[in-house]
This record gives sequence, C-alpha cells and structure tokens, in this order.
Amino acid sequence: MATSVRATSDGSPPSSRPAPSTSDKSGSRPPGWRTKLFRFDTKASPYAYVAPFFILFAAFGLFPLIYTGWLSLHQVELGTHAKWVGFDNYTGLWDNQFFWKALRNTFTLGVISTVPQLMIALGLAHLLNYKLRGRGFFRVAVLAPYATSVAAATLVFIQMFNPDYGMINQLFGHIGLGHVDWESSKWPAQIAISTIVTWRWTGYNALIYLAAMQAVPADLYEAAALDGASRWRQFISVTIPSIRPTILFTIIVSTIGATQLFGEPLMFGGGVGVTGGTDHQYQTLSLYMYDKGWNTGELGQASAVAWVMLLILLLIGAVNLLIVRSNRRKLGA
Repeated sequence: MATSVRATSDGSPPSSRPAPSTSDKSGSRPPGWRTKLFRFDTKASPYAYVAPFFILFAAFGLFPLIYTGWLSLHQVELGTHAKWVGFDNYTGLWDNQFFWKALRNTFTLGVISTVPQLMIALGLAHLLNYKLRGRGFFRVAVLAPYATSVAAATLVFIQMFNPDYGMINQLFGHIGLGHVDWESSKWPAQIAISTIVTWRWTGYNALIYLAAMQAVPADLYEAAALDGASRWRQFISVTIPSIRPTILFTIIVSTIGATQLFGEPLMFGGGVGVTGGTDHQYQTLSLYMYDKGWNTGELGQASAVAWVMLLILLLIGAVNLLIVRSNRRKLGA
C-alpha cells in the first residue's frame, strides 16, 4: 500500500483498475423485454389463474343475486314492465298464510329428515370403522343411494307409498295396522318425503363421519379399553367428542339442504306437487317460490321469497359461527 502511494505521488500513472462510482450505477443498461415479460408474468399469472372462477361467479352467482334483490322491490309479472313497490312484496308475505304454512312445512320436513338421517349415519359410520369382512363393499354400498338421481329414487318411493297398492300399506295390513293415506294427509305425506331424503343422504353423511372417525387417535380407544369402557361407552365418551366439529358441519349442511328442499316433494305430489298437495300440506319454501314465479307469474313476490330464504341461511350460518366460537373457548379453557 505504501509503495503504491509513493508511486502516485511521484507522478507515475495510477492503477489500471477503475474504482466503482455512482455514475457507473446510474448508467447501467435498462432491463430487456424478456426481463419485463418475466416480471409481468410473475405478477399477473396468479390473477389469470383465479379469474375464471370470479368471472363465472359474477355471471351466474352475484348478478342473479343482485337482480333478484332488485326484482323483490318491484311488482313484476311475466310479459309486463317492472313497477317499483318498495317492501310491499315482503309485507305481503308477512300477511300471507300460505307463506307461513310453507315455512312451517320446511321446518318440520327438515327436522324429521335431518335428525334420523344423521343418527343413522353416525351408527353406520361407527360400524364401518371396525374391521369387518367386506368393509370396502359396504362403504361403496352406503354411497349408492347418493349416486341415484332424485327422480329415480322418488318414483320408486311413490310406488312404495301408494295409498291403494303400495308395499307399505300392504305390509301394514299384514301386521294389523290400518290404511294410511300417504298423499292427502299432512304428517304421512311429510314422513314419506323425509324417508326419501333420509335414504338418499344417509350414506353420504356416514362416509363423512367415517373419515372423521379414522382420524381419531387409537391411543384414546386403547386408554378407554384399559379403563374397562365398553364399545358403546367408547363411542359416547371418545368418538362423539372427537368428531364434534364434523357433526356440527353435517348439521349445518343438512339444514341448508332441508331449507332448499324441492325435487322430492315436487315429484311426490305429481300434478299437485307444485302446490304441495291439495291443502299445501307439504309445500316447502322452494315450492312456494316456484309456484309464485311460474304458476301465478308474480316474479316480484317469488324474488322476495328467495331473499327470505337467503336470510334464513345467513341466520343459520351465524348460529353456526357462534357455536364454533363457543366450542373454541371451551377447548381453550
């Protein structure tokens, strides 16, 4: 270092290696088009990948929702122009006895179809969780009703519940029970419809429960067995608490499905399926909305029914959120 300093002071030429300067940095070459294209692709590709979902959702989900809300505030009939009426369609539903009847029918059909369905699904999942011969066959078999179309399943059950020659009434006659009118009476008709719903969805929920049960640690069952717990006690004290979030999920999903029940009661009633029978004894909110929209042509009131159903589903979601938060606090405590 000292030699180089002296050489410079004597007038000798400086070192040939130039020192870096700020001017060199500022004069660097701009990035080429390939670099710009790469940067643009890195930033824009994620948005391009998710764009189809949002476009389809906006076209077939968001726009119909907003447009239905706009229609619910107007008096609209097929072939006529919309007339602003504000909340008259909603107040009209409040004073309509058929709307309240459809709401009660939706609630009762949901209860008598959801509760047995989930209880049977829990029992089936508990049996399939053990090592049985042909376990794979039974798992596929319980899912077969879910793969069956609504029309095919309903047509079969219509023949079974036929008041004149149905298999159910013939069986009741053999065991000494009286004749049941499965179509004109309120509770028999709702029980028949709920049987169709239970038959179709039990296997689906059973497989969901089975997947949750297989995630339960085996150590819990071993510890319970060492304490002398029977299989029933293990099911109550170990299995149910461990799959509680899954049970809550199936309750919410089944409740939403019951609120939107449409195909089974429509086909069960045949010619009077839209009105839910001759006395509206099993007309659900979905059938009432369809009846208002296409039979009587009152699209504004039908849209109001659709938004009432949406509010009911949002209320169910809010209750679900409160229950989940309550369970988390308990687990945290």
